[in-house]
Amino acid sequence: MEQVNNPNVTENTLNEQELSEVLQMRRNKLFDLQNEGKDPFKITKWDRTHMAQEIVDRFDELEGQNVTIAGRIMTWRDMGKATFIDIRDGSGRIQVYIRVNDVGEETYAEFNRWDTGDIIGVQGTVFRTRRGEISVHATGLKLLAKSLLPLPDKFHGLKDPDTRYRQRYIDLIINPEVKDVFIKRSRIISLIRQFLDSRGFLEVDTPVLHTVEIGATARPFVTHHNALDIDMYLRIETELYLKRLIVGGFDKVYEVGRIFRNEGMSIKHNPEFTSVELYQAYADYKDMMDLVEDLYSFLAKEVCGSEIITYQGTEINMARPWKRMTMVEAVKEYAGVDYYDWKTDEDAQKAADSKGVHYEKNACTKGDILAAFFETFVEPNLIQPTFIYDYPVAISPLAKRKADEPEFTERFEFFITAREMGNAFSELNDPIDQRERFVKQVEERRAQGANAEIDEDFLTALEYGMPPTGGLGFGVDRLIMLLTDQYSIRDVLLFPTMKPKD
Repeated sequence: MEQVNNPNVTENTLNEQELSEVLQMRRNKLFDLQNEGKDPFKITKWDRTHMAQEIVDRFDELEGQNVTIAGRIMTWRDMGKATFIDIRDGSGRIQVYIRVNDVGEETYAEFNRWDTGDIIGVQGTVFRTRRGEISVHATGLKLLAKSLLPLPDKFHGLKDPDTRYRQRYIDLIINPEVKDVFIKRSRIISLIRQFLDSRGFLEVDTPVLHTVEIGATARPFVTHHNALDIDMYLRIETELYLKRLIVGGFDKVYEVGRIFRNEGMSIKHNPEFTSVELYQAYADYKDMMDLVEDLYSFLAKEVCGSEIITYQGTEINMARPWKRMTMVEAVKEYAGVDYYDWKTDEDAQKAADSKGVHYEKNACTKGDILAAFFETFVEPNLIQPTFIYDYPVAISPLAKRKADEPEFTERFEFFITAREMGNAFSELNDPIDQRERFVKQVEERRAQGANAEIDEDFLTALEYGMPPTGGLGFGVDRLIMLLTDQYSIRDVLLFPTMKPKD
């Protein structure tokens, strides 16, 4: 067991009593500094000239030059009258060499009272050690913030997912590869905007709080507006407001928006998540297919350097063209069942019973059961990018009917790694048909105990006339999971939803 006065001591190496001693020692060090008039928390600024990675990248021109850096002490190697420490800043890690002869006995003695986890400023010159490591030879040091809690060590680390997600700040300190994921996340969202902006789409913002619980299948979060004394609902989608803008004369709009659904959690689901929804006037769902192929191919090349990426050990080819199948074709191929053999809903139910396919009693039409077959037999096989299109009206309340097959709609979903990644329609713009479908949907939701209502204002907007429109929505978090090779949605959310500890 390491001595508790060793600055390398970490929380993982100590029992409860020793940890308590370390915590008290760190606080005592802070109190001593404050009593000496050296309170680090009164320092408001540190003028640094370079970042750690910049020094590594520009070593040839910076060698021998004076630099000022700052960061957190991550490791500590005491060599007597000299010490090597690693510090990490926002760009990466760099080694610092500290020698008593260069910083002076007083500064060196003060430095030896510091701990791993402390945030410091360093002045010095850039050099390379005998072992070839690019480093900074310190000529001056300053304690900028005191760490009162010891960091977990890298070996024991933060392997417990629950702790990593609850205390993401420690996860980011100990596991720099985690930070890389979130840097990529930011870049991916920026690239999505860049792609859509370059195609003439306008980014807009729509309300997060809605006054109506719309009759969709997702369950909303409910809150109360005190001034108006009404219940309000956090949005479960951005669709209906964006389509109002199409009615109002915008031809191409999109929103990168936070969505809230009061539902279960899994490796694919978080109660709040980010989506992109976009609408284009005078376009249809096939135009949306083309846009998806272009966007995802563009993102793969920009983020991963190739249209062929690896996800959890499987190569995924994002290059266009992607495979396209109707839902009927897909079910026939993977389940051996032909929708067109069913003459009645009862025929479909018998087919489902014979194959062990589950369906709900209030969702047992031919269309509902076709979708149930798809989910059971087809979806697990859709590893490579695939469009599944022409969905039943029964599960597509906002999509336009196919002119030649009115029991189906011009809708598609696209799948990668056996996960649904997005959803698109030729949007329903017939207000009479839309009202009929809303009425049916609301009845079904109320039968399940929901307080669903028809969005009358949206229907009013449709009655003024909406041009033929293609619409697309996709989950940003699942896309980021794919492009950063992360298994769980919690690994791409800085602060995923967690049940409070007791």
